[in-house]
Amino acid sequence: MNNLKGLLRIRIKRGVNLAVRDLNTSDPYIIIRMGKQKVKTRIMERDVNPVWNEDLTLFVYDTELPIKLEVYDHDFFSTDDKMGDAEFDIQPFLEGLKMNLKNVPSGTVITRIKPSKSNWLAEESRITWRNNVVVQDLCLRLRHVECGEVEIELHWIDVPGCKLV
Repeated sequence: MNNLKGLLRIRIKRGVNLAVRDLNTSDPYIIIRMGKQKVKTRIMERDVNPVWNEDLTLFVYDTELPIKLEVYDHDFFSTDDKMGDAEFDIQPFLEGLKMNLKNVPSGTVITRIKPSKSNWLAEESRITWRNNVVVQDLCLRLRHVECGEVEIELHWIDVPGCKLV
């Protein structure tokens, strides 16, 4: 387990107004990277507003590493086209995990993060105590592309014998 802090489950909820890379549409999928790890969603055929509702899980060894999200258009006969990217930091989320929230009502917003030039948020992100777990909802504005946003949700999974500290 060598320095494993825990697992980060990222629910890829949906894409909104993603770029068109084929004839009037795209076949998007998402790659998430953290350090040397790489996880990928399934391909959503002919959809610029895909709904994935797919969970991807990363092993977290270094909580300082940014997480990179890249959207691609799948092509059968050529290299996949890039459809934008974003990065996000999990530090605010991890701070929420360290709080003692046992007697806090479900639905309580712990922290709000405003969009700024230093993050890729399309709208305010909320870290919430929901059903006895800390959850962060993010809507990321894709960069290096003409349009597109991706909505995700973060969950933490404790691993026995590992400490977030």
